[in-house]
Amino acid sequence: MNTSSPQISDDTPIVIIGSGFGAYQLVKSIRRLHPEQPITVICADDGSEYSKPDLSHVFSRNQQARDLVKLSGVQFAHQQRITLLANSTVTSIDTNTKTVQCGIANVHYHKLVLATGANAIVPSLETESQPKLLTLNSLGEYQRAQRQLQQAQRVAVLGAGLIGTEIAMDLAQSGKEVVLIDRANRVLPNLLPEFVASQLQLRMTQQNQHRGAIQFELNTELTRVISTEHGTSATLANGHQHQVDAVISAIGLHPNTSLAKVAGIEVNRGIVVNDLMQTSNNDVYAIGDCAELNGQLRPYLQPVVISANALANTLCGQPTVVSLPPMLVKVKTPWLPIALAGQTAVAEANWQIELDQAGMVAKAHGSDGELIGVVVTEQKVNAALPLLRHLPAA
Repeated sequence: MNTSSPQISDDTPIVIIGSGFGAYQLVKSIRRLHPEQPITVICADDGSEYSKPDLSHVFSRNQQARDLVKLSGVQFAHQQRITLLANSTVTSIDTNTKTVQCGIANVHYHKLVLATGANAIVPSLETESQPKLLTLNSLGEYQRAQRQLQQAQRVAVLGAGLIGTEIAMDLAQSGKEVVLIDRANRVLPNLLPEFVASQLQLRMTQQNQHRGAIQFELNTELTRVISTEHGTSATLANGHQHQVDAVISAIGLHPNTSLAKVAGIEVNRGIVVNDLMQTSNNDVYAIGDCAELNGQLRPYLQPVVISANALANTLCGQPTVVSLPPMLVKVKTPWLPIALAGQTAVAEANWQIELDQAGMVAKAHGSDGELIGVVVTEQKVNAALPLLRHLPAA
């Protein structure tokens, strides 16, 4: 690793495509190193700064999209002293001339960072009079859907993973009836072992008598939606039909890699980067939901913060390897608070479980007896922190 002092580039800016958490965290990290480093941010939205995880709480908090905005794009640009090209679509990247085509303008870059994020996956369904499936992967998406969702009394949520489960619980907390649909046989199948998932599902079922109800439709999938005079009719593969006012797709994310692919940059599931967050082109980097590091996509805040800090050093002349420690994931399910780290959905894990009235501490061990994962619940959530140092690196 080069330990020399970072150097400010010439007047050609660092250009960042995107305005999500990864992009703006990187801007702040660069600014801490160099107040005068030229930075240009290009984004397809208005560039507002907001906390994306807060989208999982908007219903119970009765929030409008504007309530989530920390700074407008103009305010953020002024505060961080950057050039913001908002509501602008990048159509191509020329890595030979180091230019980005944006509308009728060519923007030259010293270094380029792709922070293009990911799109919510929407399933292909029968199209007869099909109403629009809603997604909540960005502030703009919520802004467009908020009136319909606020007026809705019954909502179908596709996907019982992390985001889908959090949204379903928040909708129910706001008094709405929810149908939670997933192909898997339990909630959070990629994060939780069955014995924790079943406890969460039981808790969600028990709360039905106090708040809006959650009805589980597991081991099935949505096959057809049609508009009716009463709203939307949703048909499942198991033959069940549900009359709802809205359908939210939360079945996963697909990294936005098209710009990189057209520019000849290596793409797999995401934009492939090395441990400097550098793509197959030496002057192009990627960060956030679009980046694939060591074969993995990491759509969580902590790895983005760590990556942004390291990448800021690298972009300013001090190459810094991204080293990810074991990281804690907090599941925002207030009816049963959960935190986890490591490998927690491995079928062959050997579990050691400590359970009392304050909650659960579950430790997963591999075949060699080494600790590989931890799940904690309720008042025991802080018990995971001391165990992190015993887990292998992320």
